[in-house]
Amino acid sequence: MGLFTKRKKKNRVCVIGLDGVPFPLLQDLSTRGVMPRFSELISAGHLHRMKASLPEISSVSWTDFMTGTNSGTHGIFGFTDLKQGSYDLRFPNFSDVKTETIWDRLGKAKKSSIIVNQPSTYPARRIEGTLISGFVAIEMSKAVYPLSLKPRLEKIGYEIDIDTFRAREDHKLLWTELDKTLAGREKAWEMLWEEDWDYFELVITGTDRLQHFLWEAYADPEHPDHQRFLDYYHRIDGLVRRISEAFEQLTGSNEGLYLLSDHGFTAIQQEVYLNAWLEQAGYLSFPTPEPKGLEALEPGSRAFAMDPNRIYLHTSDRYPNGSVSADQKADLKQELKARLQGLKFEGKPVVQEVFDAEDIYSGPHVSSGPDLIVLGRPGFDMKGSVKKKQTFGRTILQGMHTYEDAFFWASKDHGDDLRISGLAEIILRHFQ
Repeated sequence: MGLFTKRKKKNRVCVIGLDGVPFPLLQDLSTRGVMPRFSELISAGHLHRMKASLPEISSVSWTDFMTGTNSGTHGIFGFTDLKQGSYDLRFPNFSDVKTETIWDRLGKAKKSSIIVNQPSTYPARRIEGTLISGFVAIEMSKAVYPLSLKPRLEKIGYEIDIDTFRAREDHKLLWTELDKTLAGREKAWEMLWEEDWDYFELVITGTDRLQHFLWEAYADPEHPDHQRFLDYYHRIDGLVRRISEAFEQLTGSNEGLYLLSDHGFTAIQQEVYLNAWLEQAGYLSFPTPEPKGLEALEPGSRAFAMDPNRIYLHTSDRYPNGSVSADQKADLKQELKARLQGLKFEGKPVVQEVFDAEDIYSGPHVSSGPDLIVLGRPGFDMKGSVKKKQTFGRTILQGMHTYEDAFFWASKDHGDDLRISGLAEIILRHFQ
């Protein structure tokens, strides 16, 4: 069958995810003619500014999206975590998600899903349909369900992600791999679109990579890669056009079509190393000047940070060498909040808000997460490194995530106070 073969009409949903694309950038490129299909969609539907997860990172935000819950319910608080009752680092994966996803719920209703490149779904597991895990995925054989799909993906040159460690310094390699992975996404869509499905989702993650490593190429019209940045987005717009028009032909309308990002983006002014600040402020100490990790924490330490902006109280009921008692927690949280909110760089306030985790999370796993989330003002990127000795600094990264300017496009208006965790119910209502 061809790509636009007529099939029996039924209630379907198609989701296109653009990792890290901020609302203002999308508006800008649509207005300037770089993304003409998005301009048409904005005119025909509703482009919403949306809040991401807290922390505003992909592992949490995409899990918020696919479960319709927050970390207190789904149990994912970051790309890294500590093993229970220890200081040993672990890397949570899809097996650690403690509640159902959109496609789990659809599967119970005998509806089939095809998921292409959804972050934080590794290792892939059985669903009613097809699942291709996105980053962080290590082995292709564990990133695909059913496994019989693997040879077909290899034949089209499909790759899960770019080589982020090499590409951040080698921008020639960055462009080569961005082009290659985007081509793989498009070929996977062409290959799978003709199958029988009720829910189809494709996520593009190259946008996030490009903006981390070359945000200046967007911000500066004189940058040597400025036009190439625009050309990459124009190419994405072309893929969005192909998918959205195929969906409209299949269903007769754009109802059931949704597009979103998992967080926003902006330029970095300074990185803010929270453990260095905690150490200088007397809340944290290590026995050596170059600790390898949090296992080197001195017993008298009262708080520590984990990437990107999570602060944990070093409590005696949670950690082997913890020094903070239960009746000290509330006062310590208030003290830390007040001091962090006063943090400045060259006279500029650095922190937008300090959230108490008990206020922003709900569910049975709240106590497994951080005590505070430190949301930086745009331009101030919070980090959890234990190796930095100064509170402020810069690395090779140019762009950082933002909390309040993700986007969501739908054919209908869904209000002004959207959060990514609320999208699952919007999508599932389409099937009712």
